[in-house]
Amino acid sequence: MIVLASSSPRRSELLRNAGIPFRVKPAHVPESPAPGEVPMLYTKRLARDKAVAIQKQFPQCFVLGADTIVLTDEHLLEKPADQEDAIRMLRLLSDRTHTVTTGVCLITPEGREDVRIETTQVTFGPMTDAEIRNYAASGEPLDRAGAYAIQGIASRYVRRIEGCYFNVVGLPVPLVYRMLVEHRAV
Repeated sequence: MIVLASSSPRRSELLRNAGIPFRVKPAHVPESPAPGEVPMLYTKRLARDKAVAIQKQFPQCFVLGADTIVLTDEHLLEKPADQEDAIRMLRLLSDRTHTVTTGVCLITPEGREDVRIETTQVTFGPMTDAEIRNYAASGEPLDRAGAYAIQGIASRYVRRIEGCYFNVVGLPVPLVYRMLVEHRAV
């Protein structure tokens, strides 16, 4: 049995669509970087923290934790606090390339931990201030790293993607599947 340590409906949908059987048990761990923590290590740590928190409740299962962040220059863009924060983030993304990184942790029933990351480059075209405000007002940017959903309204602004599309949605399915196969979880 695979337990997904996430309440993300997008991660659940991606696993379901890939035909991977699982159950959901959200992990509630603090999500803030430690002082000086490198973003790539931060996302790996959060994925591991989520998996470890749930593995204690399901020691005989494979537990999958994940965390996605968006980086543009030196700015770490997680989930926006509110609509104004979403507007700020979208302005940073407009007419630029940014990096989406997802940390993935799989813990086996034997307690082995496999932690990896997937990185994708996404380029947005220019967005007018009115487009940014209208998109933020749609509600779609809330509860999403980087304040956008590539599979939704924001798709109209995406000019190019280099890497795994599913990673940008929230879970790099090909990487997860390889990990599950390697550990004989599927």
